[in-house]
Amino acid sequence: MPYLFTSESVSEGHPDKISDQISDAILDHFLAYDSEAKVAIETLVTTGQIVLAGEVNSKTWVNVQKVARDTLRKIGYTKNEYRFNADSCGVISSIQEQSRDLFQGIIQNKKKENQGAGDQGMVFGYAIKETENYMPLSLEISHYLLRELSSIRNEGEKMLYLRPDAKSQVTLEYSDKNIPIHIHTIVISTQHDEFDTKEKMHKRIVQDIKNILIPRVKNILSKDIKKLFTDRTKYYINSTGKFVTGGPHGDTGITGRKIIVDTYGGRGSHGGGSFSGKDPSKVDRSAAYAARHIAKNLVAAGVADELSIQISYAVGIAKPIGIFVNTYGSSKKELLDEEIVLKIKKNFDFRPYAITKRLKLCNPIYEETAVYGHMGKIPKKVWKYFSDIEGNKKKQKVELFTWEKLDYLPIIKEVFDI
Repeated sequence: MPYLFTSESVSEGHPDKISDQISDAILDHFLAYDSEAKVAIETLVTTGQIVLAGEVNSKTWVNVQKVARDTLRKIGYTKNEYRFNADSCGVISSIQEQSRDLFQGIIQNKKKENQGAGDQGMVFGYAIKETENYMPLSLEISHYLLRELSSIRNEGEKMLYLRPDAKSQVTLEYSDKNIPIHIHTIVISTQHDEFDTKEKMHKRIVQDIKNILIPRVKNILSKDIKKLFTDRTKYYINSTGKFVTGGPHGDTGITGRKIIVDTYGGRGSHGGGSFSGKDPSKVDRSAAYAARHIAKNLVAAGVADELSIQISYAVGIAKPIGIFVNTYGSSKKELLDEEIVLKIKKNFDFRPYAITKRLKLCNPIYEETAVYGHMGKIPKKVWKYFSDIEGNKKKQKVELFTWEKLDYLPIIKEVFDI
């Protein structure tokens, strides 16, 4: 039977995403000066206040207050009327040394390649042959809507009333053959200046979303996806009528509360652990990237049209406790899912050190992951700039989103005889 499926996204100005970006920016600054730093940073933002907490074990130190303020400026919180201003908000830091018990679990083996997982946990990787980057379409469109809305705000030429906080939601209608056939509903809530009566503001914003934002989004989508926008598509835009009070003044934000936005929009599964603020010794993050890398390469190689992989770990133990694969009946080879697992285990190393080395995860590459999803982005090399607690500046070239590379296609095709 036909069915509906929904995913959501949030902008860089959403309170939880502000927290994620600050946590990852601090992590990047530590890794820039100490690639083996062990970091777990949590950020809380509320009216006029940032609270930093967590654990760090590093040979360097970072001006975390400055990093937090710089991150806010990039997002756009630079006006007092937002009740949250990068230059005037308070920043409280309560960062302490990492637990020696956990740290010993990581480093107890003298061989780096056998160092244990930084914590117990299970992670999932997922890929589906529904978009060019093997991500769920409902999530992709949700991200596109807010990325373009953010671009409009930053360009400063149209919709000049826009403020940083925004959310989107896309509901797709699927056929009984699991093919997207129609965009059923688009929901957008965007923070804005108060510039007229409630009714006139709402009418203007609805018109601008439909006449400015939607055409821009459609212009960057493929023809097949454009066709899914129809006269039957429903729009709910600022459905309460007004969204002036937003950002951390309207809602407290905390690191790690948008894990479904960060991954697959509700498709596949999620192990429950968040990503931002954690160095790669935490398998919540590194193994989730490894799982996505393998799932994407397997689907791209033609092993299945849809695939989910689960990996589970015990703290201090290098090798996974278990690996599970589900192809949802879409396998293109006459192989049981259990047989796919056996081939994966023989050809891929899931120990934390091997994952970190394979995907170059000890580099300062994380701030860019903290908004519009950790998965599905285009790998690229960029120059980044950092400073330590003493103000020493550093320029470093890094490769972003290595887990999105299709570099294992030859291996998989050979292993699976494709």
